[in-house]
Amino acid sequence: MARGGVEMLERVTVTVPEEALESFEAALETCCRSVGFFLDEANGTWIVEGLREPGSADGDLAAALLLAEAASGVSPAVERALVPAGGWLARSYEGFPEQMIGHRFAIRGTHVTTPLAAGRITVLLDAGLAFGTGEHGSTRGCLLALERLAKRRAPGRILDLGTGSGILAITAAKIWGKPVLATDIDQRAVRVASANAALNGVAPLLRVIGSDGWSAPMLARRAPYDLVFANILARPLVAMAHELSAHLAPGGTAILAGLLGRQARWVMSAHRRHGLVLKGRIDDGEWTTLILGKGRTTPDGKNPG
Repeated sequence: MARGGVEMLERVTVTVPEEALESFEAALETCCRSVGFFLDEANGTWIVEGLREPGSADGDLAAALLLAEAASGVSPAVERALVPAGGWLARSYEGFPEQMIGHRFAIRGTHVTTPLAAGRITVLLDAGLAFGTGEHGSTRGCLLALERLAKRRAPGRILDLGTGSGILAITAAKIWGKPVLATDIDQRAVRVASANAALNGVAPLLRVIGSDGWSAPMLARRAPYDLVFANILARPLVAMAHELSAHLAPGGTAILAGLLGRQARWVMSAHRRHGLVLKGRIDDGEWTTLILGKGRTTPDGKNPG
């Protein structure tokens, strides 16, 4: 839609408690080209915001929001407003400066014109398409955890569960030159991550598929994994703890993110029940990243720790 010759987008916003965040984020992702969520620290609620073409698939949006309400038991007010597409893209660029993370990594939008950072592994992203741009505390935590692991021998099989823009999968492929399997529940993220892999010259190493958690048969066929990234949210991490343990190789490592610091004990407890142990923790503001390991078993089936 254009107004006065200016292309417009519709911004859809809901404010929800933490326990409803996952449901409403998923609802907006089915209908919007871009979705973000932000913590309102003053009252502990989450603002979930999606951008989409005005009036497109209004029935689908209404149905998705009703499903989110039914799943969460929360019925928030839905705010809808038209915003200039050009202004949104400009704000996306302005809000996506080059990110220097740790000692080794740089996440950089294709709109940035300064020279590449020397001595760093650079991941290029299009800010107008990104499903995560590296500035989020959960993504930074994962990259800092990856920086620690980069000093070790290359893992054999690598999985990025919930890849988004593909930042973690692309970085792992660049570090080790090894094949990486990446998944996302959102088919648009699958397309964006695949495009970003090509943009970064690692398309031959990175395969991106659609999967709701561990449901895609390919995940079981390629298991066990020596390294798993799961940068999603606390609730699905807890729900899938047993599947992560079952698909992680003995001696393997899992990097879990997308959880708040106050949720870390809950997430860790769920994974400990399935034989995983805490190897490290990285806190970045409200967000926490957990580095977990799976012990190797002896011939009699016992875990030596």
